[in-house]
Amino acid sequence: MRTAASPKSRREKKPWSSRSIGSRWQHRFFYSLIRFAGRRAAYALLFLVVLYYVLFRPSARNRSRPYLLRRFPGRNPVARLWDSYRISLEAGKVLVDRAVLGILGPGRFAFDHTGREELLKLAREGRGLILVTAHVGCWQVAMANLGMLRTPINLVIHREEGDVDLLYFEHGRDAAPYRIIDPAGPLGGALEMLHVLKHGEVLCIMGDRAMGSDRSTVAVDFLGGVVQFPFTPYQLASATGAPAAVIFPYKSGAGSYALQVAKVIRVPVNLGRTPGAYRPYADQFVRALEDFVEAHPYQFFNFFDVWR
Repeated sequence: MRTAASPKSRREKKPWSSRSIGSRWQHRFFYSLIRFAGRRAAYALLFLVVLYYVLFRPSARNRSRPYLLRRFPGRNPVARLWDSYRISLEAGKVLVDRAVLGILGPGRFAFDHTGREELLKLAREGRGLILVTAHVGCWQVAMANLGMLRTPINLVIHREEGDVDLLYFEHGRDAAPYRIIDPAGPLGGALEMLHVLKHGEVLCIMGDRAMGSDRSTVAVDFLGGVVQFPFTPYQLASATGAPAAVIFPYKSGAGSYALQVAKVIRVPVNLGRTPGAYRPYADQFVRALEDFVEAHPYQFFNFFDVWR
């Protein structure tokens, strides 16, 4: 399996940032507001904060512009401004919701477990289960509800130094409900990923954003343009025999979320190291992602130019 680029190389080549645009005190203010006044009060303030950023901070609009141009071609300037506000507002609501989840508890949200039986059946195969998701909806709400699989959960995530945005469980004193595998670690975390799958555990990994160089990606058409998508999830599936389930957790209402099992990808074993061998499986993921953004256009939060 290909290893990730060195941390230095990753910093030089990574075109995106996972850091929040808000400052530490702004986040803490929202956390306090949630604690003492609840989710609706935080939403009310959020409407004004997002309006300010969209109108007076061009950098905020530019983050979503590449995606919105492709998702809504031919829009006039007023409609484009509205699109920017809508997607920024939805992203803000997700940040509020995951803070609510940690501060006030999961009982504040209804969660639709559609696909629960399918995931349980896949987990019972005993070869591990790869959950391939994307920067859509609120993955942290989904993580909080995966206990129903009754299998250890492992999450591949890299947190940038200086990021002030807390993961939902960090608002309390409880330990993380899942094990975190850092792709910036030795060998890109590949050995850890293989280990947990061979022990029949669940591995959650993003399928729409790669760490490091393009060596771990393949070119796939997305919304009319070529994008480099990571093939690591499918390489892991081939190496272990684990099924790969494409899941999209999304906000289905003001106080509700749903988990869509969009597709189950079966990768033949021992496909080797050639990137092109995994392109058909990356393409299956991308087709599912296109269907998702067609149905939920303002819940795609990959805020950088993936087509660059």
